[in-house]
Amino acid sequence: MPVQRQPGRSSDVAGMPSSVNDIHGIIRNEIITLQLMPGAKVSENELARRFHTSRTPVREALLRLVDEGLVEVWPQRGTLITPISLRAVWRARFVREAIEVAVFRKAASDGLPADVLAKLDGIIREQREAGEDPVRFTEADDAFHQAFADGIAVGDIWAVLEREKAQFDRLRFLSLPNVTPVTVLIDQHERMIAAVRARDPEAAEKAVRNHLSEVLKVTEQLSARYPGLIINDI
Repeated sequence: MPVQRQPGRSSDVAGMPSSVNDIHGIIRNEIITLQLMPGAKVSENELARRFHTSRTPVREALLRLVDEGLVEVWPQRGTLITPISLRAVWRARFVREAIEVAVFRKAASDGLPADVLAKLDGIIREQREAGEDPVRFTEADDAFHQAFADGIAVGDIWAVLEREKAQFDRLRFLSLPNVTPVTVLIDQHERMIAAVRARDPEAAEKAVRNHLSEVLKVTEQLSARYPGLIINDI
């Protein structure tokens, strides 16, 4: 069954020379938000024309995406967007949970500044306003988690998570909003904030573990619904 997604927010690169980082970031975002679907073929020549550049930076950007498991190159077939790997999703969840449990326990133990708590409340409002728009919702979701890391002065650790969670994010995006209701995720976020406000590390850990397991609860349903997009390689 094909999946219909809303258009994401690709950067407008018309008329601008693009660096490898620019090209990599834009294509990566389009893969994660399913504008470029698993199995789709991408062309170096077409991308070079799109970004108004030579094929060299495009090729380098695609090689980075190969390293991240988002793109694969096949002789005689070309460059393709990879299916969502459940093994990669489980690995990403393992890494993310280990880091975020530590972040949330420290945030609950040490407390967060008032301005950070106010920012988190604002992000919750943004998620409510985003509703069933998966792009806006996931942007706010990432901002929510990063705010906790920033709040305990380890914001640079987000770069580690960002690389690891690409496959996780594709599955998460695929689940919104029809399989995983956004109201469930917002409620979980509110419990995480409440635990930190209460300075309760045990409750914060429990809340974040429950939250990060949400996507995994629906992997079987998503795999059955979208067999061409997900591979069970566990």
